[in-house]
Amino acid sequence: MYKSIIIVVLVLAVVGTGAWGYQQHRQKQAALVNAENNYQRSFHELSYRMDLLHDKIGSTLAMNSRKSLSPSLAEVWRITSEAHNDVGQLPLSLMPFNKTEEFLNNVGNFSYRTAVRDLDKEPLTDKEYGTLQKLYGQSGNIQDGLRQVQYLVLKNNLHWMDVQTALANGKQSSDNTIIDGFKTVDKTASSYSDAPTENPNFVNIQKKDENFRNLKGKSISKQEAIRIAEKYSNMKKPLKVKVTQNRKGSKYGFYSISIVDKNHNEGYLDITKKGGFPIWYIERRNIGKQKLSLNEAANKAAAFLTKNHYQHMDLFESSQYDTIGVFSFVTSQNGVFIYPETIRMKVALDNGQIIGFTADDYLKAHHDRKLPKPVLSLKKARTYVNPKIKIMEERLAVVVNDLGKEVLCYEFLGTMGNDTYRIYINAKDGAEEKVDKLQNAEKIYKNTL
Repeated sequence: MYKSIIIVVLVLAVVGTGAWGYQQHRQKQAALVNAENNYQRSFHELSYRMDLLHDKIGSTLAMNSRKSLSPSLAEVWRITSEAHNDVGQLPLSLMPFNKTEEFLNNVGNFSYRTAVRDLDKEPLTDKEYGTLQKLYGQSGNIQDGLRQVQYLVLKNNLHWMDVQTALANGKQSSDNTIIDGFKTVDKTASSYSDAPTENPNFVNIQKKDENFRNLKGKSISKQEAIRIAEKYSNMKKPLKVKVTQNRKGSKYGFYSISIVDKNHNEGYLDITKKGGFPIWYIERRNIGKQKLSLNEAANKAAAFLTKNHYQHMDLFESSQYDTIGVFSFVTSQNGVFIYPETIRMKVALDNGQIIGFTADDYLKAHHDRKLPKPVLSLKKARTYVNPKIKIMEERLAVVVNDLGKEVLCYEFLGTMGNDTYRIYINAKDGAEEKVDKLQNAEKIYKNTL
């Protein structure tokens, strides 16, 4: 009897295991089919959008009036954004496809920056038409390459999951029609990489200047970098210090340093080789009960900047998160705020210690400027602000507009309802360059249920 029971239990176990395995197999197959469908959809949409892009650029070349050009260029920008999204949906992260993505960046940035400017006052130049013609020819070649891949995919019933597997296993050099096809497309795009791009409207605004070209000073050694790290971190005679240099390919030289003190607090920072300027710093430690007010912490942050020779820095934004104060300082030149030169800091409210610091924007933008005089009066600039805004503060400021250019603006801080805004009006022509909505205090939800 016991033997029969055991046999029945074992049979049920085998059947149950088999059913579970079959269910897992079905779920896995369903996931694979879903992934394959998504890849196929993204690829065919990418091919379709390259068709649209080629045609739209061609149509734009034939236009002459601002009334037609601006919407057409805006449409080119929209199509390139969608094509970028399609590329991001494909399993190509392990395979170089950067030249084609660079092409999409260039088309998108050129079309956007041209569409938003006043083409009546500043029409397309012959050089810009030449740029458009080059982009038109390039888009046609990429279109042909994608159509060839599309034809082979449909003809041979190829699967994108095979591409993902090949790339994941490091077999991208093996015979794979889709991979080979995309390499050919990217090679076609690279043939245009030497095309002249001096035109400022052809600059990729998504690429920041990573050269820190305005830095002054001599190159520092590892030991000098360690001394600077100890100074900024306030960790004298640390138990452990580790220094690594940037690898080849970086556009600027820097040291990455980690420090551990006797209390096992950890500090991390990057320091430029030229001049020895800290790019960012962060300290990890337990923060005790709050003993300093936010205002006292702001004074600590300002004193830290003065001590480390950051001159003419004014506080323009502060907030508190639990027992940490967060502050933003900006360079002030003759009372004009230079927003590209911003330094952000974190201060522990238990003892006023600096536990976070980033000067990346400041180091890239800081240089001697000759500020222009405003053409518009303050009174006139106010008339360009939405009359529903109640203006609380006003001053001159330099900001970077949507075209990536520094412009002198009147900055208005105002409220509408329960919201606060910063509005930037161009001091030359009254254009509304930027409108930033400031964050409101977060609601606390834990006690609402």
